[in-house]
Amino acid sequence: MSRIFFQTVCPRWLVAVVATGISGIVHFSNAAESPSTDNQAPSIALEALVAEVLEHNPELNFYRAEIAAAKGERHTAGSWANPELTGSVGQKLVRSGGLSDEGVAWSVSVQQTFEWPGRMPLRKAIANHQIQLAELGFSQFKASLASRARTLAYNLFVTQEKSAAAKEVADRFQQLREVLGQRDPAGLTPQLETRIIEATELTLARKATEAALEAQSALLELNQLRGQPWTNATKVEPVKLTFGNAPAQDDLLAAAKTNNFELQMRRAELEQQGFKVSLARKDGYPSLTFGPYYSQERAGDREEQIGIGVSMPLPLWNRNKGSIQTAEARRQQAETSLYITQRDLDRRILEKLLAYQTKLAEIRKWRPESVDEFRKAAGLADRHYRLGAVPIATYVELQKQYLEAVEALLDTRREAMEAGQELQRLTGIDFDAVQTTKP
Repeated sequence: MSRIFFQTVCPRWLVAVVATGISGIVHFSNAAESPSTDNQAPSIALEALVAEVLEHNPELNFYRAEIAAAKGERHTAGSWANPELTGSVGQKLVRSGGLSDEGVAWSVSVQQTFEWPGRMPLRKAIANHQIQLAELGFSQFKASLASRARTLAYNLFVTQEKSAAAKEVADRFQQLREVLGQRDPAGLTPQLETRIIEATELTLARKATEAALEAQSALLELNQLRGQPWTNATKVEPVKLTFGNAPAQDDLLAAAKTNNFELQMRRAELEQQGFKVSLARKDGYPSLTFGPYYSQERAGDREEQIGIGVSMPLPLWNRNKGSIQTAEARRQQAETSLYITQRDLDRRILEKLLAYQTKLAEIRKWRPESVDEFRKAAGLADRHYRLGAVPIATYVELQKQYLEAVEALLDTRREAMEAGQELQRLTGIDFDAVQTTKP
């Protein structure tokens, strides 16, 4: 049985309020979308965006400079102290038996300081570990940067898809509301159905706006990472994610002990601190200064001296005990930091493994054609509702479920991608957790 629709009679003030609200939402949505949803914006593949970030990220220069600074410290640690040249000149007066004579007296010497054996190798070892730490920090940052760039790029794609789906459903409700508004009003049911459609349209417009804001936020951070202007609009080409099975838990934990950047840094810091303890102990021994000298005096007779001078400080008041205690305390801190890092790393690996396996199992329950079928069902419901063959409750619920299904699938894939990437970063195992291909 067909259903007849009637135009709803509303007070003018209510119509004005609804129209103003819709206009404000549309204006706000357009303002939010303008930098990131430009139809003329170039489309870039996800992996191309990641490569661009790794090539042009300004912060990479900081880590490169850190490595250069550590190498400079290594050069300094292996250099001898410069020899010291000293000289003196003066007048000498000699009196003996009522006689006196005077003349020039002068001297010159060259002195070289020789440190206690073992200090320079220790300083070199400390500097070498500083280079190792700087290189590990650079590698860790690049891995984190690639993971973050890939996540942001996929987030941008997800928000674009969400915004398009929300706009599609919102436009459908808007067109339906305009059609209902052109028909003759009569009865309570058509009035209530029109209100339901208007309210649902407002809700969907808000979802589209929120998706646009999320896309804007992701694009701004992505432009920052790749050194592009803030207003540079970009679209991500359609992408399809495929996920591989994660290795066994024990294999992941074992690989992390060897490959994890943070754990390697803690070990290097502990080794470096051990060298610092040894250096602090050797600093308690004095350095020796050797050097030839020559002096000449002319006061009546001519006297010359030539020899080798030796000097060293006497360790009476300062035996470097304070520095030794400080170095020992720092070494204990490094041991504790290594232990805590290991425990925290194991926990994070287990958390990400559980999240990845759970999301992967959820994704595999979906049929590949589910979203397309939901979209077709939503369009079919729209046509039959206009004919009166589908009730309002079924129509609204089907539109909402279509939108929620799209969001659920996109969010689940994104969460699985983030967990898989983090697992690979923490363990250093490239098990092809996430592969991106064009659909």
